[in-house]
Amino acid sequence: MSLMLLLALICVAAIAGWRRRRRLSRWLTLLTLVLFLAIACGPVPRLLLHDLQDSYASMPSGKWAARNAIVVLGVGTTRASREAPLEPPVFAYGRLAHAAILYRDCKASGQQCMVLVTGGDPQKHGSAEAQVYAVTLRKLGVADNDLQVEPRSMTTWQNAQFTRPMLLTYAPQRMLLLTSGFHMRRSLLYFAHFGMNAEPVRGDEINATTPSWPDAWNIALCDVVLHEYAGIARYHIYNVLGWNAPPVLTPAIPATR
Repeated sequence: MSLMLLLALICVAAIAGWRRRRRLSRWLTLLTLVLFLAIACGPVPRLLLHDLQDSYASMPSGKWAARNAIVVLGVGTTRASREAPLEPPVFAYGRLAHAAILYRDCKASGQQCMVLVTGGDPQKHGSAEAQVYAVTLRKLGVADNDLQVEPRSMTTWQNAQFTRPMLLTYAPQRMLLLTSGFHMRRSLLYFAHFGMNAEPVRGDEINATTPSWPDAWNIALCDVVLHEYAGIARYHIYNVLGWNAPPVLTPAIPATR
């Protein structure tokens, strides 16, 4: 996304030069260079990431309720080779590890706890993210009778939409939403739209580097961040246009503690 923006600026600068608007062409070329350095050397992704993820804790505070739900959002699947089984990708492991730690802590307190993993198969790998993650969660100690999977959702919006009926059935008094830090703000927005006011728990946090030379990692981070902001903007635009499902005005999950 950021590279496309830079490429577009270069093309406009080239067209301006071809049409003998040399001053405009020089300014656009300079702007492209400055923007490239601001992205690739870290300032832009660092600033945008700060607003997205720094306000969310890696672990929740407070006592467990009588009934608790830990909702883990999917982030795709991967495999080492064509013959290898599917496994969680790098960004999933922090979410799964935190979910297992929270589950163990909740069970040790003597309270009820359900881990709900949500995610379908948008990559067409042959198995839902939720089912792949459930295998790892079982190995990490989550009991079968405390584990539920939602295998149909293809987007974060559907994560919220399709988990709502399952959570209504379970009726938790406390709900934790577990995803990556950069993804949390948009996730909370979507879940709140469906009447689920969850406590955020970030499974990981990503940061820009501060190299002395442009770094492709920072460009990739900028694309990730812009995708999140685009999703937040799209949500508000769709609300204005009436394209979103009607919001649930009365929060139903979790109950007030």
